[in-house]
Amino acid sequence: MSNILTGKIALVTGGSRGLGAATAEALADQGADVAISYVASAGKAEALVDKLKAKGVRALAIQSDQADTAAAKPLIEKVLAHFGKLDILVNNAAIVAKGQMVDDLALDTAALDRQWQVNVMGVVATTRAAASVLSDGGRIIFIGSLNGTHALVSGVADYAGAKAAINGYAKGVARDLGGRSITVNVVQPGAMPTDMMANVFGGTVAPEAFLDLHPIRRIATLEEVSEVICFLAGPHAGYMTGGIIDVAGGLGI
Repeated sequence: MSNILTGKIALVTGGSRGLGAATAEALADQGADVAISYVASAGKAEALVDKLKAKGVRALAIQSDQADTAAAKPLIEKVLAHFGKLDILVNNAAIVAKGQMVDDLALDTAALDRQWQVNVMGVVATTRAAASVLSDGGRIIFIGSLNGTHALVSGVADYAGAKAAINGYAKGVARDLGGRSITVNVVQPGAMPTDMMANVFGGTVAPEAFLDLHPIRRIATLEEVSEVICFLAGPHAGYMTGGIIDVAGGLGI
């Protein structure tokens, strides 16, 4: 474990599994104390907390539903009450609705509306709640998607639109907080072996036709993406802000 983030407090939303859990572990490996939020995976969240503590850092799991914008302020307050400050916010929590064409007569608009609520309004609420208390020189990292700049396949209009909204919002936040040396960036992964990918492709093995679109012909590992997030969270990224960073094997170029 390196000590480059020792003394820093990080919050990873949606941190009980997938990329969120990998990011929480990577931050802890660099010395950060880590809080994670989760909606329903209490067992996974507490198991991860135990794993983080075993690395020699402090850790906390907080139940919080990002679909409820009123839950954002209490979430941040619980982090502050437990750790005393907040230095790094990783806006990771997100959902994906099953892809449907916008002209589908059976379009599940309720699921799509919830997707916008979680992926945009919930993220905005958490960022607003954290912005005034985040330490000067802090970090905000939004987890976007390559769909935020490229509609890669049919049936992703609402998901792509929500992620594109986050890109614009992050740039505005970077402008607002730059005077406090707080950096704000978006990491745009492509496909990763997560529950979200399984929801889209029916499993964590990408179709051959999808892999054919990649110059580096495979999906990302969680570690490859989480290490980029950790770099942006660290001291060497202090002059990077307002960026949209793709970690997608060249997909979309």
